Amino acid sequence: MSFNHHYNKRLKHYAKKLRNEMTKAEASLWKYVLSKRQIHGQQFRRQRPIDNYIVDFVCLPLKLIIEVDGITHTHEEVAENDKIRQLRLESFGFKVIRFTDEEVLTSISSVYRNIAHEVEVLMSLNAE
Repeated sequence: MSFNHHYNKRLKHYAKKLRNEMTKAEASLWKYVLSKRQIHGQQFRRQRPIDNYIVDFVCLPLKLIIEVDGITHTHEEVAENDKIRQLRLESFGFKVIRFTDEEVLTSISSVYRNIAHEVEVLMSLNAE
């Protein structure tokens, strides 16, 4: 199953719906940072089904997931579910990094630098 990075085709329709209804923060991150191979030529996909989850963004070759957390992620139950979800994704070998909507909308250059740094680290590890 790992050859397809745990792709879950049963969630394909829902993922497409989410791609068409991205939040303002997700749309900004996609447009200004992740689309068109803007970070070291790496391709990111948006709203990708992995296992029983749909991740916001993923670079499959580097196994890097980027999540954008809105205001609901501050609620205790949602935050606990995020932890469970992250542990599950990490068990497949993915690295998960998170940003809040506010970070993306007010500090996009800092978010870009953080993601670029993670990409550089993962690229160097893959080169070894």
